[in-house]
Amino acid sequence: MEIINPIPVELNLNELQEKLHMKPGKQWAQVLQLVESAAPLIEAKVVYKTCYIEEKYTDGVQLDGIRLTSPVLGKKLAESVRVFPYVLTIGPKLEEEEKNFTEYIQQYCLDIIGNVALITARRSFEEQLKKKYKLEKMARLGPGSLKAWPIHEQKPLFSIIGDVESAIGVTLNESFLMIPRKSISGIYFPTEIPFEACQLCPREDCPSRRAPFDARQAAEYEPKDTDH
Repeated sequence: MEIINPIPVELNLNELQEKLHMKPGKQWAQVLQLVESAAPLIEAKVVYKTCYIEEKYTDGVQLDGIRLTSPVLGKKLAESVRVFPYVLTIGPKLEEEEKNFTEYIQQYCLDIIGNVALITARRSFEEQLKKKYKLEKMARLGPGSLKAWPIHEQKPLFSIIGDVESAIGVTLNESFLMIPRKSISGIYFPTEIPFEACQLCPREDCPSRRAPFDARQAAEYEPKDTDH
C-alpha cells in the first residue's frame, strides 16, 4: 500500500469558469471569493497498490487472491501484467462547509469547486504514477462508472487495497458509495490504445464526458441472450 498525502491541488480558474458557465463580472467575483475560502479545506490524498494480475477471465481478473468481476476489465486487462487499484479523496471539510451556506448558488459553486479539485488531484496522481513507474500511457476504470462494472464491486476493490479508512479516511456506506462524497476509486492500467470509460456510456447530457460514445464497442459488453 502506498499513500500520497497531500496531493498538491492548484485549481484551474479557466476550467472552473467553464464548468460554471460564467463570464467575468460580479457573480464570478463572488465565486473567486468562494475559491479563496475553499482552498484551505481541500485535503487531497490517495492510497493505491501495485498489483500483478494473478488470473485472467473473460469477465474479470484476480488480484491478491480477490476476484473483480467485469467483462470490461476482462477485455481491457487481457494484455496487462501490472495494475494500480486506488482510492482518492479531497477529504470532508469542503463538503461540510457547503452545508453552512443557505443559498443554492453558493452550494452549487462549492460543489463544482470540489469536482474540479478532485479532477485536478486525480490528474496529478496519474502523472506521478507515470513518472514513478516509467509509463507513457495509462487508462482507468472505476466501479459504478459503467453497467459492466457495477457499484457493488467497490467492496472487493477496497479489500484489495487494504485499510482504506485508516490510510485516507474513506469508507463505503451500505449502498457502496464512498464517504466523503468527493472521492473516486478504480484501477489504472498501462495501455497503448487510448481508452475512456465514456466510450461505453450512452448518457448524452453528462457534463464530465471526455470521449464520444462508441456504440459498437459498448455492444461488446451487453449481456448475451442464452435462451435456446
